[in-house]
Amino acid sequence: MERSAAGSASGEPEQEALFGWQDAAPAPVPHGAFRDGPQARRLLDVREVYAEPAALDSPRGRQIMARLPGVRVTEVDSHWRIPALHGNEGNIDRWVRVKTETLVLGVKHSLATRPNGRSADWIAPGTSNGCAMACAYCYVPRRKGYANPITLFTNIEAITAHIRRHVRAQGPKPEPNQCDPQAWVYDIGENGDCSVDALVCDNTADLVAAFRGLPTAKASFATKFVNPDLLALDPQGRTRVRFSVMPPDDARVLDIRTSPVPERIAAAADFLDAGYEVHFNLSPVVLRQGWQRDWADLLTHLDDVLPARVKEQAAAEIIMLTHNQGLHEVNLGWHPRAEELLWQPAAQETKRSENGALNVRYAREIKQRSLVRVRRLLAAHAPWLRVRYAF
Repeated sequence: MERSAAGSASGEPEQEALFGWQDAAPAPVPHGAFRDGPQARRLLDVREVYAEPAALDSPRGRQIMARLPGVRVTEVDSHWRIPALHGNEGNIDRWVRVKTETLVLGVKHSLATRPNGRSADWIAPGTSNGCAMACAYCYVPRRKGYANPITLFTNIEAITAHIRRHVRAQGPKPEPNQCDPQAWVYDIGENGDCSVDALVCDNTADLVAAFRGLPTAKASFATKFVNPDLLALDPQGRTRVRFSVMPPDDARVLDIRTSPVPERIAAAADFLDAGYEVHFNLSPVVLRQGWQRDWADLLTHLDDVLPARVKEQAAAEIIMLTHNQGLHEVNLGWHPRAEELLWQPAAQETKRSENGALNVRYAREIKQRSLVRVRRLLAAHAPWLRVRYAF
């Protein structure tokens, strides 16, 4: 079944307050927002929407569709089961085009917060799955078949209410840990990029607003996309942005459709000044000839360009590459050059991830030696950047 896009007469449907908090409304996106400009449209130019009926009928769904006049809408029973997307092997040839032109809207029925203890204390229910960017190593498409556009969940009120209840149930954090010395940290972007999601709707803004009112907790998300609209959201120190960085030569091959690495680094001070905590993900570390030299150059660049106020509060996660046989086969169909870096059977071994997937990672001894070398590079070139988590 198909629908045409519709919205209120003003183009923005009325929405109920999230929790009735006086300060919980997201900051308004300013006139002439980045998300309405040409750079955003190059990344995401939606021409087709697959949507669950309940998602279309929600306030957030109506808000999204009001910004997409005339876009074709196909109703589906489930955002997970769309044969034209996930079951269509021909979509490998259209991997990037699908990400650019297709959007999926769904309702997240299972709202669960999972313990983590690594990057964050908790993994919050995500408000999206998939991405308009096309990083060749991304783990999200491993379960989705032959296409991986953004799926946005429109029941944002239920998601944020769940998070609020969970935070309140924890009480104050009893002791410091590697996630944070004082606040419970909730990863809000496990399966997507919140900066890109903000090009489509206000889910990210609503999450930032929710954590602004939670003094014992902090939101956290990693990003490879610099979205200046997020600077207006007034997080008041309750949201941590983790800019993912890698040597630019690797990023040009692997981080397809992302903001250039120097641009991500240059944005750090602006985000700090706008009220975010700013950390860095050294991620993923890909082992290949010359990798130590190029990482040394990247860390030297960080040291050269970042102002003291960023360095004083910064911390890093080191994440070694994890890959997957299924994704390897998909990549061979649209970006085989990436697999020259990612697929290294002589140096990799299989591993069973926490969600049961069978992946490949660097062999244990190779990985451990490489982590030691990364730490030495940090000590030599960016000694101010403490390592919060390494995997």
